[in-house]
Amino acid sequence: MTTPTPTTAPAEPGTAPVRRPYESYVYAYPHKTAYRPLADRPALGELWAGRSKDALALYAHIPFCEVRCGFCNLFTRIGAPDGLTGAYLDALERQARAVRDALAADGADVRFAAAAFGGGTPTFLTAAELSRLCDIAEHTMGADLRAVPLSVEASPATATADRLSVLAERGTTRLSLGVQSFVDAEARSAVRPQKRAEVEAALGRIRDAAIPVLNIDLIYGIDGQSEDTWRASLEAALAWRPEELYLYPLYVRPLTGLGRLPEPLSDAAWDSRRLALYRYGRDLLLDAGYTQVSMRMFRRSGAPESSAGDHACQTDGMVGLGCGARSYTPDLHYSFDYAVDMRRIRTIVDDYVERTGADFARADHGRRMDGDEARRRHLLQSLLQAEGMPVAAYTARFGTGPWDDFPAELAEFAARGWLADDTAAPGALRLTPEGLAHSDAVGPALFSPAVRAAMAAYERK
Repeated sequence: MTTPTPTTAPAEPGTAPVRRPYESYVYAYPHKTAYRPLADRPALGELWAGRSKDALALYAHIPFCEVRCGFCNLFTRIGAPDGLTGAYLDALERQARAVRDALAADGADVRFAAAAFGGGTPTFLTAAELSRLCDIAEHTMGADLRAVPLSVEASPATATADRLSVLAERGTTRLSLGVQSFVDAEARSAVRPQKRAEVEAALGRIRDAAIPVLNIDLIYGIDGQSEDTWRASLEAALAWRPEELYLYPLYVRPLTGLGRLPEPLSDAAWDSRRLALYRYGRDLLLDAGYTQVSMRMFRRSGAPESSAGDHACQTDGMVGLGCGARSYTPDLHYSFDYAVDMRRIRTIVDDYVERTGADFARADHGRRMDGDEARRRHLLQSLLQAEGMPVAAYTARFGTGPWDDFPAELAEFAARGWLADDTAAPGALRLTPEGLAHSDAVGPALFSPAVRAAMAAYERK
């Protein structure tokens, strides 16, 4: 949803910094704006040699959308000239062969515990192209899509019956639909041209496809949104009894449609309004029988889990396919070049489809991960979950405790009332409800100085 550029107001000497509740959405650490070209272009076979590869995550990135929403700064291009999606899948298959060879080079077993197709909009592809994408994941990469959780993102316009039929037949366990608002005026305000009737029709087709988990994304903080209209969207979503609901705060980022407005939303009053709408939505969903999993995610009581029980993003590796996907080894996070500007994105996509198999055998852009960064990532990925982080697991992995490694940051969170006490969460480091509400301040507060500096120096493109 967003690209972070952490912003923390300066504080008087001896005082804690003034943290805005919406500094940035930390969905991965470090963010790709901290990546840089890798001068040595390390071979993937060397990067993965000797690594545990028995519980990997597979992610395939499809960088195409039918329109670009006003808030979107994801790596995606609008439309595709004739033949481009096919050429992109050709390149994805070449990359998959090179990556699979690299993973298997040391003779170790390679097993995928989870898979996801994201973007962009994977369902921008035709039904036949989606089937081919599944073939690449299964037959080239070796992921058993019918045996592991498979999550796919979709938009209302592209959630057609033929596409959904392919996804259901190939083992999709979770379909995430980007609705954002059921109120037509709010959709227009967010530069998302859709009608509620189209959204409802898409939801009906998804339910007909019998994919086990339906997730609906909603956004709060849209210009003109009120508590009444927010409730209307929440109730419209709940009418479909989705297994999951994600509530996203609106962010306005540079180079996006909303970011180009003469006076984009950015002030403290907007922060307060978003926080109030978040609390309203959280309480409404809790009253409706949903369990809070993170600041954004809510799961209906009794709904099936949508993630792999034996995969942990803090410790297990991830293999990314596609020009916007990232991959994780313990020592290096790597991807391709990153951009938000449409012209630059088109250039990167065009470069990707021209690559040979040998070009895909090395890492181009990334960031090295030392022990401090690994600790930060583990803490970030765990603490931002409602269940918190088992302290024993952290200590077993690193030989130190989180209070040893992050005394100042954790003391600040505790002083703000964001950390639960030991009696409320025995054996775990866990955020309070107010701490969860401020997840987008907690996360950036744990960024390392080096990552902050790299993100600040990043030239937007």
